[in-house]
Amino acid sequence: MNKYFSVDDKIFDIVQKNSGVKDFLISNGFEQFSNSDIFEKMSKNVSLAMALKMKKMNVELFEEKLVSFLDSRNSRVDINLFKKNVGNFDINVEGVLPCPIRIPLLEKFEEWLDENKAKYNYTIGHDLKSANLGLDSIIEKVKMGDENKLPDVLMSAGFDLFFDKKLMGQFLDNDVFEVSNDEMNSDFCNDKIDLRDPDKKYLITGVVPAVFLVNKNELKGRKIPKTWDDILSEEFEDSVAVPMGDLDLFNALVVNLYKDYGMDGIKRLARSYMKNLHPAQMVKAKGKNNSNNPAVSIIPYFFTQMIQGDEQIAVWPEDGAIISPIFMVAKKSSREMSQPIIDFFNSEEVGRVFSANGKFPSTNKMIDNGLSEEQNFKWVGWDFIRSNDIGALIEEIEKVFNESIAN
Repeated sequence: MNKYFSVDDKIFDIVQKNSGVKDFLISNGFEQFSNSDIFEKMSKNVSLAMALKMKKMNVELFEEKLVSFLDSRNSRVDINLFKKNVGNFDINVEGVLPCPIRIPLLEKFEEWLDENKAKYNYTIGHDLKSANLGLDSIIEKVKMGDENKLPDVLMSAGFDLFFDKKLMGQFLDNDVFEVSNDEMNSDFCNDKIDLRDPDKKYLITGVVPAVFLVNKNELKGRKIPKTWDDILSEEFEDSVAVPMGDLDLFNALVVNLYKDYGMDGIKRLARSYMKNLHPAQMVKAKGKNNSNNPAVSIIPYFFTQMIQGDEQIAVWPEDGAIISPIFMVAKKSSREMSQPIIDFFNSEEVGRVFSANGKFPSTNKMIDNGLSEEQNFKWVGWDFIRSNDIGALIEEIEKVFNESIAN
């Protein structure tokens, strides 16, 4: 049993004790709870475990996902800090930012707005939330199918919103958005990788690399894994913590593994899967000879800064750290007014915040990300993105992953 609830508790009791759980349930398979009458009747009579079994959902997996959500919610900084109303401005900037760099980025943005407010004869509003809160409000606007309801500039990590043909696909196919960056940091523009969008619809400002956190006390005679293939091997069955609480990173992880290994790679990841922890918890999971701790955790590069002691080491995969890019799109219709904002978020000043403050390597050409020649990246590539419905693919991958865990 976790510290927040028991899966045998009534749903109503879990919701009453834990803020945000009802919205989490609605966004994760229980859409009917948006109807107050249905929620009132069902939640007081049905336990969480019973409800999940009725929907044929994996109870253990869902519990871990909900616990990770609550851990993130309780540990984050004040989510209302810097929040602005949007909708009544000439230009609206919306989206989500990685938690560790959100506050310093917004501080820089506020400074820039103050310094330039007399320069532009139009108003700018923004609502850039912490990434762990998700994109539900923006997705609702996207579903309306009305270009005028969308923000002028939209930022987000991950693949599920921008590359889902049922969501942003309708606008991108109609050339509603246009943005580009012809000059890019050599870390991301070389003979191995090129993050520049050839269709000039997306701009990538930085990336979240996924690396290995290895608990040497839990290896039990096994060699330290060096590649993604090592992680997927039988040797690491039931030994790897997967970042399912970080959906952006998880989606980037499984899409990349699918590209390289097909659905067999997803099944192998499910075989290796041990538990789902927030990255901060993964770093703390270092008890000696504790079989409840994973031997390897897949975590954002940022969290390697928290490692203490000799029992844990960070490993940058030899075949490349899988990246979850931080994307930006901008409306073509308001491009002239939004261009200064695009330039700001693609500036050297912001690049330093990405790279130095949060270990999120920046794509700005002037930034030294402090990476060695061996620290390469694994990226699905624009050709793969264009030739697949990424949204539908992620749904199919998650289905196979969940079924493989349940078996």
